[in-house]
Amino acid sequence: VQLVESGGGLVQPGGSLRLSCLASGFTFNTYVMMWYRQVPGKERELVAAIGSAGTMINYEDSVKGRFTISRDNAKNTVYLQMNRLKPEDTGVYFCVTVKDSTNPGREYWGQGTQVTVSS
Repeated sequence: VQLVESGGGLVQPGGSLRLSCLASGFTFNTYVMMWYRQVPGKERELVAAIGSAGTMINYEDSVKGRFTISRDNAKNTVYLQMNRLKPEDTGVYFCVTVKDSTNPGREYWGQGTQVTVSS
């Protein structure tokens, strides 16, 4: 399993970024895809999740209405569109996957991409 994130960078408050995660090594359309973020000094938090068919979507409360998770099963890619970014959105964003099953097994993590929101 390989997850490769891209799209991070430095953006001003109020700006936008789109993160991408290209997946390989597993049957993408049978796995839940998630975005976590890590802020120094805090625990990793789940930002958004999307089910294997794209019909189940959940967001952490602080990003609702600003972030949109989506997936393209034909391209083995999951996206996180981040709008109206705030300084508190700064952190390392990780793409994570687990099988969409009642017996999901282990999670797999990407290497992360840095997002910095600052003026």
